Amino acid sequence: MDIETGTLNSFQQQHLEERAEKLSKNSTLIQSFIEFCKSKKINLTLDNFDYVQTIGIVAEYPNIVRLLNNKIFTDKEQLVEVGFLDKEYRKERFASGYYYSEKYMLMAHQYFRRGHYKNNNFSPRFIEIFWEYTSDNIQKYIAIDIDRVRVNVDSSIYMELDTWYGANFKNKISDIEDGIVKLRPPLQLKSFHTDFLFGSTYSLDIKWSSKDGIKIFQAEEFKSDNRIIEKNEEVFYPSKYLHAEFDMNAGTFRHFDGAIHFYTENEYYQRRDSDFNYNNKNSLKLKTLSQKLFKVNGQVTIDKWIELSSHYLQGDPLIFEYFEGKLPDRITALIDKIYSTR
Repeated sequence: MDIETGTLNSFQQQHLEERAEKLSKNSTLIQSFIEFCKSKKINLTLDNFDYVQTIGIVAEYPNIVRLLNNKIFTDKEQLVEVGFLDKEYRKERFASGYYYSEKYMLMAHQYFRRGHYKNNNFSPRFIEIFWEYTSDNIQKYIAIDIDRVRVNVDSSIYMELDTWYGANFKNKISDIEDGIVKLRPPLQLKSFHTDFLFGSTYSLDIKWSSKDGIKIFQAEEFKSDNRIIEKNEEVFYPSKYLHAEFDMNAGTFRHFDGAIHFYTENEYYQRRDSDFNYNNKNSLKLKTLSQKLFKVNGQVTIDKWIELSSHYLQGDPLIFEYFEGKLPDRITALIDKIYSTR
């Protein structure tokens, strides 16, 4: 057994021991939640519970959130109105992504988590900024984790230190020409450096189009081919997508939303080196699976659109490059240092 294998096995053993300890320590809490669920005709067993280091004690059961609160309504895009959630639950300042009730905590959708993996921590700081964004002129919607709730209702939160800054944007939206932009990390960089400096981003596609006084913005981010997820027992290549509609008469965005597109392997390699006009240029049309994660209707300011876009694509300097016309200074400095040592 080599050192790496031994280290991995030791880590896994420690994780199993910690999991067993936490579940045992919280056995009374778990049993109490089982009884609470019985009163709502939800039959849970110990097999429905797990301890996740980044979350806490988690109960997983199909559609458990709606069964616990039958007033929760999702629209045709499977989103819940944030105003309703704010009335039904409470939020804590340092617990972005969680809604508190007396017996359980509702969570934002797993695709807001790092790498879109359900047991990772939430990516900073999109949800925090999205929640704090309030205005009489908007209505917000968000996707929630419908099959899981956190059971330990307390102040314990797994914190990860990370900083990601939004960009500036000085262009006048109405003056932006319709067309397509494709941004890539410097091609001379090795994959290791791309993963480290650009969050494994392969490319970022931007498209502007106009119709009847509305300018339509679209952005789609492709990660490297080592970023895959499993969905419905199939392997997909996830791609973050943004869409916004700017009313040129009002001078604000009237709609803004974000989603995840799920490409099969063949679709991914067909699309990533093309652009938003792929379907117009090819007889084989791509129609991927999609999961909407948030939307805002109403009067969305340009500054808020920039901030939310920058943080939704957290860790991707290419969105910063698009808005500011250059990469962040710290990224440029590191790239220069890499080139100088070759």
